[in-house]
Amino acid sequence: MKYISTRGKAAVLDFEGVTLTGLARDGGLYVPESFPTLTAEKIRAMAGQPYADIAFTVIKPFVAGSVDDASLKAMLDATYCGDVFRRSAVAPLVQLGPNDWVLELFHGPTLAFKDFALQLLGRFFDHFTAKRQQKLTILGATSGDTGSAAIEACRGRKNVTIYMLHPKGRVSEVQRRQMTTVIEPNVVNVAVDGTFDDCQALVKACFNDLMFRDEVNLTAVNSINWARVMAQVVYYFSSAVALGAPDRAVSYSVPTGNFGDIYAGYIAKSMGLPIEKLVIATNSNDILARTLQTGRYERGDVHATISPSMDIQVSSNFERMMFDLASRDSHKVNDYMDEFAQKDSITLGDAEISKARDLFLAEQVDDATTKRVMAALAASNGYIADPHTAVGLKAAEHLNAQVPRITLSTAHPVKFGAAVKEATGVTPDLPSHMADLYQREEQCRVLANDITALQALVRTGVNS
Repeated sequence: MKYISTRGKAAVLDFEGVTLTGLARDGGLYVPESFPTLTAEKIRAMAGQPYADIAFTVIKPFVAGSVDDASLKAMLDATYCGDVFRRSAVAPLVQLGPNDWVLELFHGPTLAFKDFALQLLGRFFDHFTAKRQQKLTILGATSGDTGSAAIEACRGRKNVTIYMLHPKGRVSEVQRRQMTTVIEPNVVNVAVDGTFDDCQALVKACFNDLMFRDEVNLTAVNSINWARVMAQVVYYFSSAVALGAPDRAVSYSVPTGNFGDIYAGYIAKSMGLPIEKLVIATNSNDILARTLQTGRYERGDVHATISPSMDIQVSSNFERMMFDLASRDSHKVNDYMDEFAQKDSITLGDAEISKARDLFLAEQVDDATTKRVMAALAASNGYIADPHTAVGLKAAEHLNAQVPRITLSTAHPVKFGAAVKEATGVTPDLPSHMADLYQREEQCRVLANDITALQALVRTGVNS
């Protein structure tokens, strides 16, 4: 499998190369030259299989030429097991109504869907750095969940040092503590005075500084790294097959900030999974919903909400989607991204927005509605949903009710305990492996929104 940049000017790489590179050197994002397809027979054969076996079928074509079958199988078995995800069903479905389901993706070590990709990515890093006998510097930004999942996946790994940026005061207490209480020599937490978009911009700026990038051997754990998105494709297949695919279609509602999770659903559809519709579920930071409605992708102000992991106004992975909407024309994507850098907005062509509307719906759900959904769900059947899941459940109401509607539940309610208690009156409990989280020591650096200060911090660590 070969990978190309959305901007067309970076080297063509294999899976090992894109995993260790992260962001393409031309500023674009790597995508496969073409998506592999799975026959109906192969999809049907997944029924009843363990999650790791489904993952092997889905992921194998993407890593061809870089990871042998035995090594891939060993990594998947070590990742998607009860010891890591604490459930025999790694990604269980919970039925809430006659044709409504929640796909619980929060049973991993950090209680968020990011564990599905990052636990595997950590093993890929070990596999490739051992092979190359080299060390990596990881730089990432988080609106809450990526950070803890990435840190948990990389902590203690001898060939990796991870620097994780989060917006100071803009993540929940549980999210912050899950990061800052990991006291390991190879983990550096950084609170940035700014928003998540500021953190993400700092990361991209460091990657686009090619001299710095090479000096510290930089790579990414955010969903700009292709391996992140690839791993998330699997749970679309596992859940759809459990509800009758490929012999009947399903639809998904996906709480969406950076577009990576719902882009994984688009990949699954492109591989042959019968997905009728994908709904982009956003909070008041609704750049994606506005884009689908108006055709205009325009940066707005970031608003703090009770679903902070979606408090994003620039969705990095949307560039991958634009590449396909533009019929994989890298020149057009370059023009779009240059225009966005200059004007903070672009207008998609009529054909492109028409394609997008065929694939996606989009719904914006404000905080007041989110709280009402959480309260009603708790009262009607005792199900406690975190705010992001509630946004997804509300948006799912706009999908065809004759087709199974699956809402991705991206985080455990305890991660947003204050919002859950306010809406439902229920205080969710920390699981046993985190019972002492509030007593653990924290360690974190505070930095201004300044690339020079960030690069100095990273250089000091690399050279120490």
